Amino acid sequence: MIATIAYSPYPSWLNPGDNTWQLVSATLVGLMSLPGLVVLYGGIVQKKWAINTMLMAFTGFSLVLIVWVLWGYNMGFGNPVGSAGGSGIMHFFRDMVGMPHPITSHYAEQNQAVSGAQTLIPFHYPTATLAYFQFVFAAITPLLFLGSVIGRIKFKAWLLLVPLWCTFIYCVDAFLLWGGGYFASEGAVDYSGGYVIHLSAGVSGFVAAWVLGPRLKRDREHGVPNNLFMAALGAGILWLGWNGFNGGDTFYAGTDAAAAVLNTNVATATALLTWLIMDMGFSKQKKPTLLGAINGMICGLVAITPSAGWVDGYGAIIVGFVASFVVWFAWNFLSKVRPFSKVDDALGVIYTHGIAGLLGGLMVGFLADPGMIEYGASGTASFATGGGGVTPFSVNGLFYGGGFHQLWEQFRAAVWIILFSAIGTFILLQIVKFVCRGLREPDEVLLIGDLAIHDEEVNPRETFAERIGGMGSYDMGDDAEMAERR
Repeated sequence: MIATIAYSPYPSWLNPGDNTWQLVSATLVGLMSLPGLVVLYGGIVQKKWAINTMLMAFTGFSLVLIVWVLWGYNMGFGNPVGSAGGSGIMHFFRDMVGMPHPITSHYAEQNQAVSGAQTLIPFHYPTATLAYFQFVFAAITPLLFLGSVIGRIKFKAWLLLVPLWCTFIYCVDAFLLWGGGYFASEGAVDYSGGYVIHLSAGVSGFVAAWVLGPRLKRDREHGVPNNLFMAALGAGILWLGWNGFNGGDTFYAGTDAAAAVLNTNVATATALLTWLIMDMGFSKQKKPTLLGAINGMICGLVAITPSAGWVDGYGAIIVGFVASFVVWFAWNFLSKVRPFSKVDDALGVIYTHGIAGLLGGLMVGFLADPGMIEYGASGTASFATGGGGVTPFSVNGLFYGGGFHQLWEQFRAAVWIILFSAIGTFILLQIVKFVCRGLREPDEVLLIGDLAIHDEEVNPRETFAERIGGMGSYDMGDDAEMAERR
């Protein structure tokens, strides 16, 4: 009699549910960039900048992926570059960034994921899953601060800035807060990137806009969105894609993933309605607007990101309200005060991402509910490391009896992100400026936009097919006529 042997298509450590959820979450986050931000930004900007903006989003996404698999992933989530031991400043530099090396071998991609992001229990999927999940977060960050610099940055300068910024800014911040680095070891938390992604993008975008200088006066005064229908479509993709953004950052398909998804949507709905009410009651026009609703939506999404699985439903409502309320005033009044009034942040990234991300991160220190368990089950030793039971992981805010410790750690991490992102971005821009012989397109090119830079436009003229067919490129002698038509 021949014995029947049962074969499994998985290694013993792989959990199909967890693996599937991480890949689905990663895809949802990827959709936030392509097409989410592509059509949102492409619809909000002037018609003459739609192609340029959308193409920079596609290329930025692609550049980060190459950086990520060749060296970026292990810089953010690998082994620290420093040796063990030390304290104080030596502890900081030892745990500042991971050792860069690729993850392109079969061994690296298919073996069980191990990372500094793993603090309590092992991952139940391969490195390829975790690496792709972390990649889509890395990719969306420079695409966010793209909104600050549209309408004047050289395309080739963008192609150089993105890999440099991802390597020297993003990977360092990711390791410090997510990869087991210094701030993580000190107790600072950032559930899905309120600091690593949004605060950093807001500050970096603001610095980049300052270094680049303002858009053409004509573009600033007549910056009418070219397609609000597409902007609404992109905003909707962004909102629902955030279910993967926050729901996937438990790293497991457990109860906290569901809580994070619900809290994300509750905070976002609260923030959107708050912004509309503020517009209706306190703006000059006293009218609700679609762009205002989108701004409120983004504030809620960004602010709940640092705490989605650590606050309860009441906390989510408070986060959404406070972020939208404060950012509304910042957008309408702080923008008239130096230095904000002197910097042309085209889409207001410093407000909806920078300030909202900062507020969200700090509110963790107040509102984190210790009853919200990220790993395991409340009241049980539901997993173990080193042979002993471990209390399930949660975060304790000031309003729940946790004292000021968590708020202090959140504050320290925020100060680092702000200063490091600002100084680092400024230095990188000077390098790019030298290599590319300037950061801005010439004014005569800025006057025309897409046709001058890409020989394309978002709604092509009938002669476009002739240009593609090789019958000649766009005649720069038509500059004035085309500018007037825009």
